[in-house]
Amino acid sequence: MLSAKSLFQEIIDNDESFALFCSIAAGGESQGGWENARIAALVPQSEHHLAPKIARHGADEDKHGRIFNALMRKRGLAPVPVPRDTDYTMLLERAGIGLAHDRLRADHPLTVHDIVTYLAHSRVTEQRAAEQMELLRKHFADHPDLGRAVKMISNDEDNHLAYCHEELLRLARAGHGRAIQRTLRRCALAEIRIYRDVSLAVMAHMGDILGWPRARSAFLAAGIHAVYAWERFAGWRRMVCLEMPERRDALGGPGVPAPEYA
Repeated sequence: MLSAKSLFQEIIDNDESFALFCSIAAGGESQGGWENARIAALVPQSEHHLAPKIARHGADEDKHGRIFNALMRKRGLAPVPVPRDTDYTMLLERAGIGLAHDRLRADHPLTVHDIVTYLAHSRVTEQRAAEQMELLRKHFADHPDLGRAVKMISNDEDNHLAYCHEELLRLARAGHGRAIQRTLRRCALAEIRIYRDVSLAVMAHMGDILGWPRARSAFLAAGIHAVYAWERFAGWRRMVCLEMPERRDALGGPGVPAPEYA
């Protein structure tokens, strides 16, 4: 019977598919680390208190990239090129979601509107990341190699999501509520489309590596399209609601170092 656990297990058990999975994940996390580091350096004076939290966010993302690379090294594997159609962060930027890299490379302070854009983008993408890591944690928390990594990254993603909720609510109280909701909705609708496209691409590449029969690939693709249809109809709303999190000031302290093998 095909299940999320059996699908991930098949990918993890094969060296070539595992290297691709980890390379895609490491690339996205490392890119997120760079973006957050640049945003932390360019925070406007009025939001200077956010700089340490954004830097912590970036450091966490860098750590996650190192963890995925370490998991490959532990199996004697090297990172592989990430196919462009699986590059989630690049595709989001191309769609105009988040802050453009050209903007981040320039040494000009950001505006409060830029911070709203950044936090709204993070609110949406961290929702996705938290859900994905929760799924992996559910199935692989006790895995001898993946367990520690999955639990650590999942906890970090939950912290990132809580931080986004708290800071966006603060900015909403400061008068940016309409801009926040408008930006969240635009980000969410774009993200679910890009996530669908990336998921289809990843499954196609995995299918080629693992030799999946055409019927199985078609079944998985149909499932991805069904998830998108639900998200387009109603599921996107979970990405735009804001609630005060139980974890307050989630990024207010020092980060947890990576496991020793990383």
